[in-house]
Order: sequence, then structure tokens, then C-alpha cells
Amino acid sequence: MPEQAQRPPEDPPERSFLDKLAYVAAPGTVVLGLLYYFGNQYNEAYYRAFGVPLSDLPLSIQAVLARSPDALFFPVWILLVCGLVVLLVLGRIGHALARPENEGRRRTAYRALLAVGLLLGVVGGYPVFFQDDLLTFLPAGSPRGLLPTLVVALGVSLAFFAIQVRLGQHDPGRRSPQVRDADRLWLVAGALLLGLLTLSLFYGVSRYAAMAGEEQAVADANNGMRRNPAVEVLSRLPLVHHAKNIKFKDLGAKAGPYRYRYRGFRLLVKTPTRFYLVPYYGGYANTVTVVLPDDDGTVRVQMKGSVR
Repeated sequence: MPEQAQRPPEDPPERSFLDKLAYVAAPGTVVLGLLYYFGNQYNEAYYRAFGVPLSDLPLSIQAVLARSPDALFFPVWILLVCGLVVLLVLGRIGHALARPENEGRRRTAYRALLAVGLLLGVVGGYPVFFQDDLLTFLPAGSPRGLLPTLVVALGVSLAFFAIQVRLGQHDPGRRSPQVRDADRLWLVAGALLLGLLTLSLFYGVSRYAAMAGEEQAVADANNGMRRNPAVEVLSRLPLVHHAKNIKFKDLGAKAGPYRYRYRGFRLLVKTPTRFYLVPYYGGYANTVTVVLPDDDGTVRVQMKGSVR
């Protein structure tokens, strides 16, 4: 019989432009979504500290994304540094346990690491996440909000490392069917631990973003709102407000329709229909947000540059 000519291997089908775009757009979309979410958490806590609901402020996507570095830099930096230290230490331990003379210690090590990891990640992390009064002995502030995430992340890392040590005990070519079935369960447990780690990181960073926004609002108010433009309000009628340390002057009838002048405000935020003003004297304890309309013709607001 004549030898059949070998068919050349077929080229893989060429991917469409949308398929190629998905490899780039999908990760970018996830990153932008996370940046927007954490920036929104930061903004919501910041303006809530001044009594302004975020739903009243039509902030643009760019304005929300611009706040995300304030919400993410510190927690991500801390988590990366701590993760690097933990990985280096566990890598050193794993290298030592991989030696043949330490085969007996390997079993003890993975059991101990698994127990400690589950204790920190589940038993210790869960109540700390949802019961803030357990951490009142620590200094208040947003760094304290990262502690539950670090505890859970450390516990999950130890437990996951213990699973890797357990799976590395047997030669893959000599495993019995029973051992392979048990290894599959250990792999499932490792996947669940990674899911727990992801959830704890997401929740912890979200919590930190809210705390950081509230802390920044208090710091800005105590610092006289220096980053915000100063505001002078001219009004046709006397304003009724409860803000302290606001300078008032009646300019008289000769000054025109806007005869009443108020100084001592700074602009918190501006919407298409409202001015949100806060006094820059007295600190956060005396801060009152004054809302003025921008479309009824009774007030005129003049703004000056911010003071650095």
C-alpha cells in the first residue's frame, strides 16, 4: 500500500479582535472596578464625616478614581511587605523540611502549621472582623483596622503552606488511589483557603478605605480646611446658620442687592445646584456644614485660592 502522505498540522484558528481585546480589557476592567469601589468607600466616609450623604453629590468617575490612591497605598504597601516577609520565612522553612533527614519532622511541622493557621484565620480572624470592641486596647485609627486582615492573611498563609508540605510528602509516581483521593481533598481545602484570603483582603482594604476617609475629614477640619478654597458669601437676605466663627457684616443699602457679607467659610464641595460650606475655625468638633442654593438668585459665592 502506498504510504499516506502526512498532513501538516493545522494552524490554530486565528482569534478575533474581541478575543484579543478580552485578554487586555478584562484585567484592566477588574482593576478599574476595584479602584472605583475603594475610592467610593473613601469618599463616602469623608463626606459622611461632614454630614453630607454621598448620594447628594454627583461625583464623576475621575473624581472617585482620584481618591483611590489615598485609600489603597498604605494597606497594599503593608500587605505586600508582610507577604514578602512571610513568603521568605516559609520558603526557608520549606527548604529545610525538604531534606531527607527531616522527613519525620515534616509531618509534625505541617500539622502544627495547619492548626496554628486555622486558629488564626478562622477562630481568631472572624470575631476580630465583626467585633471592634476586641481591639479597643490598641490605639484608635485606620492601622488598627488592618490588623484583622493581617491576622487572617497570616493564618491562611500558614495553613496553605502546611497543605503544600502535606502534598509533598509522597512521590507522585508512587501514590496509591487512596492517597490521590486524599490529595484532591487537600487541594480543595487549599482552594477554599485562597478564597478566604481573597475575601479577607477585600473586606480589610474596604474597611481601611472608610476609616482613612473619616480620618482625613477630621484632619482637614482640624487643619482649617487648608486644601479647600476660601469662600465669601454675599446675600440679599440675612442667612440663618449655626456655624461658629463666621464674620458677618452689613454693607448697607448702597452696596446693592447683596448687602450682607459672610466670611470664614471654605468650600467643601460644589454640585450643580448647591454649595456645601464649612467654617475653617474651631476644628472638627465645631464643624457645621452649611448648604446654600446656587440657583435661586439670593446668594452669590466668591471663592479664593486655597492656602498651602
